[in-house]
Amino acid sequence: MAEAFEVRAVAKYIPISPRKVRLVVDAVRGKGAQEALDMLRFMPQRAAEPVYKLIQSAIANAEQNFGLEIGELFVSRISADEGPRHRLAPYGGRFGARGRFKPVMRRSSHITVVLAEREVTDWS
Repeated sequence: MAEAFEVRAVAKYIPISPRKVRLVVDAVRGKGAQEALDMLRFMPQRAAEPVYKLIQSAIANAEQNFGLEIGELFVSRISADEGPRHRLAPYGGRFGARGRFKPVMRRSSHITVVLAEREVTDWS
């Protein structure tokens, strides 16, 4: 049997914390590509839009570069990793106890999605 294709797409420096992105990412892991897009379209979270665009980009890559159809693809691996943190210094922060200063951290995330082809089994 032929080896299954894997198509990869990455979105970097998304200005949403990885913890919030993981809520959306976990919901679509293992789903079919079209089903994942349908779910993301109606999610209220802000992180749903960049994940939607990323899966759409991976589908376009699969169709254009490998000639795969959307019905055969599913989300095999998807992850939200931590990107660089931006410290709002010197004035962006809060004053803590005992004269300390707590800087505000603006977190970002890198999202990676891998779409794979479903294994087609012959029952003949």
